[in-house]
Order: sequence, then structure tokens, then C-alpha cells
Amino acid sequence: MLVTGGAKRVGAAICRRLHASGATIALHYRTSESEAIALRDQLNELRPESAAAYSADLLDLAALPQLVEQVIARFGRLDVLVNNASSFYATPLAGVDESQWHDLLGTNLRAPLFLAQAAADELRRQHGCIVNIVDIHAERPMQGHLLYSVAKAGLVALTRGLAQEMAPQVRVNAVAPGVILWPDSSDWNDEVQRKKIVAHTLLKREGEPDDIARTVAFLIQNAPYITGQVISVDGGRSINI
Repeated sequence: MLVTGGAKRVGAAICRRLHASGATIALHYRTSESEAIALRDQLNELRPESAAAYSADLLDLAALPQLVEQVIARFGRLDVLVNNASSFYATPLAGVDESQWHDLLGTNLRAPLFLAQAAADELRRQHGCIVNIVDIHAERPMQGHLLYSVAKAGLVALTRGLAQEMAPQVRVNAVAPGVILWPDSSDWNDEVQRKKIVAHTLLKREGEPDDIARTVAFLIQNAPYITGQVISVDGGRSINI
């Protein structure tokens, strides 16, 4: 199983959950080398030769087929692709520029498309699946985060389009997190603002990274008749914003 952005945060939780279920894990990272190596080593201590880490810039289209080829060469197969890697930062309309467009659309939409293309033949052979990590703000745009919201909306559309294109051999679904982990940016350190956001969840609390990981594992392992769907894991926030 290949998990992009698998070194930390939600990606690491996905890797741990899938590994615990018996999967071999290829975790991708771009800059988080120390976290990726540490997680790889932890997983291999639990089960030798069950995890590997690969560095790649997902904005480099030439690197994507190479990444898929490396994983297949290492493990002999690829049956699951989890598109988790994502850039996230504010882009109010007045300040949007081309570099932001390339970065946010590139990581959140273009890379999942071309990774799916690179892996398609192998996924069909293995009757595998793809899980995309989208966002509840794909349906309800986040104020001041125009390009991110557009990119995740595109990834929802890509999920459904790939489900059509890759059927019947490959299932393609998505998970849309809500309040799981706060962004690293200092813009999100306001405790009052955080409490207001949590108050809009029906369950009145934050979720955990493993809430997303469990849902990803369900779609991979226990949902053979589900494809083209988006599951919101958000404590009910998306129907109460």
C-alpha cells in the first residue's frame, strides 16, 4: 500500500492502522525525512521488511511513475493507493498568484490524478483500490482559502470520475475530514476561534487522526461494494456549519 504524505499527522495514523491490519506500507514523504525514517523503522521493528520510505516531490510529474515503480519493485505489487499528501494555507482572492495555484492544485489534485494514472495497470491487475483524502470544505468552501477549497472540490470530482474510469476492477472512494488536527500555521492558534469551530460539530468535540485511519481501512478492507463515494468524518460539522 502506498500512502502519500505518510510521515506524520493523519498520514502516519493511516500507515500505522493499515500496518496493524497486516499490510506492507510504502510511505511517501517530501521534506519530513526524519519522521518518515522513524516511522518506517518502528513498523519494521513490529514486522521485519514490512515498510519502506520514499522521497518524492509530487509537483514533479516525472517523479510519480518512478515512485510507483519503486514500490512495485520493492514489494512485488501495489494494490492500494492512498492520496493523503496536501498543501494547505490561506489564499484570499485578492492575493492569489500563479505559484499558489500550481502548489495547491498540484499537490491536492494533479498529483492524485497522475499517481492514479501511473498505478492504474497494476491496481487493475490486483483488483485494488484508491482512497483520496478530501475535505468537508470541498462542498462548503472555507473563507479565505479559495484555492485549497477549489482543489479539494476537484479531488471529489476526480474520485467519482476515477471510479467510473477504473471500474470494475478498481474501487475509488474518498474520506473528508473535519476538525481532526489543527493546521501547523500560527493563524490557527486562536483558542476562541477553535472553540467556535468545534461548537459547530454535532458531537461538540475534535476528532482524532485514527478516526480518519479507521475509515480509510474500512474502505480498503471491508467495503467491496462501495465505490465513487465520499465519507465525511467530521462529527457532523458539514451539516451544521
